[in-house]
Amino acid sequence: MNYSSFFPENVKKALQNDPPGAWMSVLPKGCIRLNSGYPAPNLVPAQQIKAAVDALIKEEQDLPFHYIGSSRTASLPQQIQKRLATHGISVRQEELLVTSGACQGIDLIARSLLDEEAVVAVEAPTYMEALEIFKNYTNHIIDIPVDEDGLNTDHLEGMLEERKQAGLPMPRLLYTIPTFHNPTGTTMPLKRRKHMLKLAAAYDFLILEDAAYGELSFCEGVTPCKAIDEEGRVIYVGSLSKVIAPGMRVGWIAGAQELIAVFDWFKKDLGHPFSHATMTSYLEGNALEDRLHLLREVYQARCQTMLKALGEYLPAPITWHIPKGGYFIWVKTPGIDTQQLLEQALAIGVAYVPGKYFFLHQQEGTEYLRLSFSYAEEQDMVKGIRKLGELFASYYKK
Repeated sequence: MNYSSFFPENVKKALQNDPPGAWMSVLPKGCIRLNSGYPAPNLVPAQQIKAAVDALIKEEQDLPFHYIGSSRTASLPQQIQKRLATHGISVRQEELLVTSGACQGIDLIARSLLDEEAVVAVEAPTYMEALEIFKNYTNHIIDIPVDEDGLNTDHLEGMLEERKQAGLPMPRLLYTIPTFHNPTGTTMPLKRRKHMLKLAAAYDFLILEDAAYGELSFCEGVTPCKAIDEEGRVIYVGSLSKVIAPGMRVGWIAGAQELIAVFDWFKKDLGHPFSHATMTSYLEGNALEDRLHLLREVYQARCQTMLKALGEYLPAPITWHIPKGGYFIWVKTPGIDTQQLLEQALAIGVAYVPGKYFFLHQQEGTEYLRLSFSYAEEQDMVKGIRKLGELFASYYKK
């Protein structure tokens, strides 16, 4: 049977895009995974989570396994509210929605705010899975370049004014990762954040602030856009995936009550009671601030190890951005198509993510790649970069 006739036109259009996860390579055994944006395996608090589960079941028995049962499930938003308050973000319970990770949050926002006529603005480059999500709902996507200070708000302003003068529709939503950007590692300074908020007010659009890496700073903290949002234009998406455990699938949306009510309307999965109760039990028994301090120290050291290896082994004219937090280093490889070279890199046992997957117009990313310092052991990281350096050097000698 041909099932295509059952799909509406918007689904047919979405299915013409690259499939989800197209950027994920099939890795040979023993490959050094410089492509993985995952927490370091030895930093996942497996034993503490096990203790949290044991304590939860001992106290509540079967309750966490029901749709609605554990009192701790209802307490998770309060834990998130406390965490947000440390960053200057004050939200009431009606302004917060717990989601299955940040990706569900982004999808709920896109589903609720976008249609085939809507315009959404993204950074160039940007988080590839967010780009995949937006393409499921609209083909009207425009991109704004990222420089060493993140989203170029002067360029954004010029684009908005050009569209206004031409009578073109304004973006309904701007998606940004202002803090420890994925993939570039850049951080938007406060001046640009304020400029972006002024533009949102002047041209009447909403801002989706993705803060997945916001807790992983190597220096002073960064003020979230949501903390200086006076008009309720920022929809703030966060997650515990990068700081506790991605498999727990705990994220959230913080925003205006009217928006949260709509997002909740379309969230039909009834939540994840056991996961949420376990996370609350974990947070009650462990000092998150102490854990964050450990993570920041370890990831900063890993980042320095990778930066040193890049300086030692990568040939000119390859360059990279030095991040102030997060998981990633963004590398520019002039004259090298990183997608074409990936097969050779995998053959010598090293994986990275080609830059093209982070761009709306993929040809703009052919001379870039993303490296992660979060997952591989440091000695493997150095070994992998040495191998990449030899591969790139041989290419330049041709």
